[in-house]
Amino acid sequence: MTEKRHSVPVKMQAKYQAIVGMTDAFCRAHLNEEYAELCRKLAATLSRKRPSPLEKGQAKSWAGGIVYTIGRVNFLFDTSQTPHLSAKELCERFGVSQGTASGKSTQIMDMLDIMQFHPEWTLPSLIDDNPLAWMISVDGLIIDARHAPREVQEEAYRLGLIPYLPE
Repeated sequence: MTEKRHSVPVKMQAKYQAIVGMTDAFCRAHLNEEYAELCRKLAATLSRKRPSPLEKGQAKSWAGGIVYTIGRVNFLFDTSQTPHLSAKELCERFGVSQGTASGKSTQIMDMLDIMQFHPEWTLPSLIDDNPLAWMISVDGLIIDARHAPREVQEEAYRLGLIPYLPE
């Protein structure tokens, strides 16, 4: 899979590269490319904040917090998931305390209004099973877009409300 290029301010390039170097290596060794790409996207998003929270704190703390965040959204800590990793293992492998990684993750989630099942931060392989990715409001009624008429689906897709047009 080809790595996407993410826009990062010049001032934040070095910190971004340090963080992404760690998240990429971690994801390569313990997770997969989908996790790596979402971690790069999240690091870039945090780099563009003004002021960027990444300016303060160690790169490994932010790297651990970023993977922890994407893991929380995608239920990485649930033993029924593949891949699966415990929060303790994740933190040990980054060399940060669980309190640090969890704290950074909470800070990230609060700052960017991220929650579990957040469609923007869901692994592409899990998007079909994410109910929030498909919920739209039609005349004030919340429905699953996959069961809507095609013209409603097309409009929802055009507006960026659903990830793709279902078959």
